[in-house]
Amino acid sequence: MSILDGILKNIGGAPDDVVNLAKQVGLDPAMVEKAIATLGHTHQLEGDTIELAAEKTGLSTDALGQIVAAIGGEGSLANFANILDRDGDGNPIDDIMDMAKGLFGKS
Repeated sequence: MSILDGILKNIGGAPDDVVNLAKQVGLDPAMVEKAIATLGHTHQLEGDTIELAAEKTGLSTDALGQIVAAIGGEGSLANFANILDRDGDGNPIDDIMDMAKGLFGKS
């Protein structure tokens, strides 16, 4: 189980894990993990969170909006960013990618 799965299990109404969230929005689980990390990061920046994440991931604003809604809205994104930024560099994306490599047996 990934850290994201543990977080999702604790959010009322959210899918229980990344795989279920990915099925819900019709995306690959690895892309959903990247999207959540990017949303957590862009939430801390000036500008529209979803539009900034769309620019960085190449995902549509509709797909990202569905992910945000499924994980509890924009208010939950700061929690994801804080929990997922393991190295404290202000960018959880590198940490998520490391976790995803571990999930898929890559080093």
